[in-house]
Amino acid sequence: MASERKILFRGGIIVNAGGAYEGDLLVENGKISDTGRNIGQGAGEVVDVSGKFLFPGGIDVHTHLDLPFGGTVSNDDFFTGHMAAAFGGTTSHIDFAIQTPGETLTEAVDRWHEKADGKAVIDYGFHLAVTDFNDAVLAELPTMRKRGITSLKVFMAYKGLFQVSDEDLFQTLRIARDSGMLVMVHAENGDVIDVLVREAHEKGNLAPKYHALTRPPEAEGEATGRAIAVAEMAGAPIYIVHLTCALALNQVRRARSRGLPAYAETCPQYLYKRFEDYELRGFEGAKVVMSPPIRSADNWPHLWQGLADDTLQVVSTDHCPFCFDGQKDLGKDDFSKIPNGAPGIEDRMMVMYHGGVNEGRYDVSRFVEITSANPAKLFGLFPRKGALLPGSDADIVVWDPEKEKTISAKTHHMNVDYSLYEGMKVKGVPVRVYRRGELLVDGDTFHGEKGSGVYLERGVFTPV
Repeated sequence: MASERKILFRGGIIVNAGGAYEGDLLVENGKISDTGRNIGQGAGEVVDVSGKFLFPGGIDVHTHLDLPFGGTVSNDDFFTGHMAAAFGGTTSHIDFAIQTPGETLTEAVDRWHEKADGKAVIDYGFHLAVTDFNDAVLAELPTMRKRGITSLKVFMAYKGLFQVSDEDLFQTLRIARDSGMLVMVHAENGDVIDVLVREAHEKGNLAPKYHALTRPPEAEGEATGRAIAVAEMAGAPIYIVHLTCALALNQVRRARSRGLPAYAETCPQYLYKRFEDYELRGFEGAKVVMSPPIRSADNWPHLWQGLADDTLQVVSTDHCPFCFDGQKDLGKDDFSKIPNGAPGIEDRMMVMYHGGVNEGRYDVSRFVEITSANPAKLFGLFPRKGALLPGSDADIVVWDPEKEKTISAKTHHMNVDYSLYEGMKVKGVPVRVYRRGELLVDGDTFHGEKGSGVYLERGVFTPV
């Protein structure tokens, strides 16, 4: 429910993608009603935010809550994952409703609604992950618009499970083009990876590091270029998910320099973790087993530059947490059986602010652009979400740029027993988080009500 009271945020620095200015912000009935100087006289509640930034709530467009995968289920559901997101300043997300073989798209979406119903705290939407291609499924795709779903994902990897052929990719892109939908692509060459994994098994190379060595950056670069080429032939826009390396980034850069509607995201782990983390003592490397894998650190400056120069438009998390004890160790004797995924939904905003704004790679407006505004535009939520403008939902993050925090699994709210960023010190954290005018987080206290998050029916994407 939206708040029915008036709230005046007084004296903060209001930040949107287009710039920042000092002023007041008035909320009425869960919506932003006004911004400016000396507004909101007689407001029932006044929040002094002097010296603080006011950011639109973060939007994470790549998450996997309550996902069956690799013989287990990701360990955050639509309550624990939402609570963690709120503590990190994220107030909306889009999860993937993944079709199983033989299932209709409608059945897949219905299953995901069941997962979220009664649990959601932040607002949420669904992408549709299509894995079983046939004439009936392709005919069903356009009907998803009636369910508020305007994006879908296909996989060029996971041979024998999710992998799409070039023919089906091309057909899907054309249907999406005609239906006003955006196709998201997991770009890795699954055929090559399958051969490399089999060879690693034959040689007895089973440690966690071989997850990365059998999924080389060349496989991602090739698939990214191929996906963009197929999209160009189909006359359709395309969005590359979780881009990790310079080889793939350069494919996107070349496409955008030619004016093609090619978009891409990266994730914080690809900016902070390195290949050597797979070689930590014992089985510790399993913590960073995800797909695509962590790359060498020489890719970091390329990705940061891509975020700064708009080759990359979005930072998401691919949040898919599996506990180190009891889940990751399913693959203790075989890297290919380690559940792929890692936690991050709570950390995204803080590590991207620290590494981007504090370290001079981009300013606060660009930070808002890549964590909130661009996700909202590309996935049909703007300006309801992703902006602090009159008429927008009052999803507001009060951000203290001077407050420091040490990230740790001991204090995070994600339902997982490790942190990718254990011991990392960040400066700049959310101190109050509102969703549609309702206070979700105040310091270390959670006020969110289970089941209060709403499903977001999304419109068509806006080019950025």
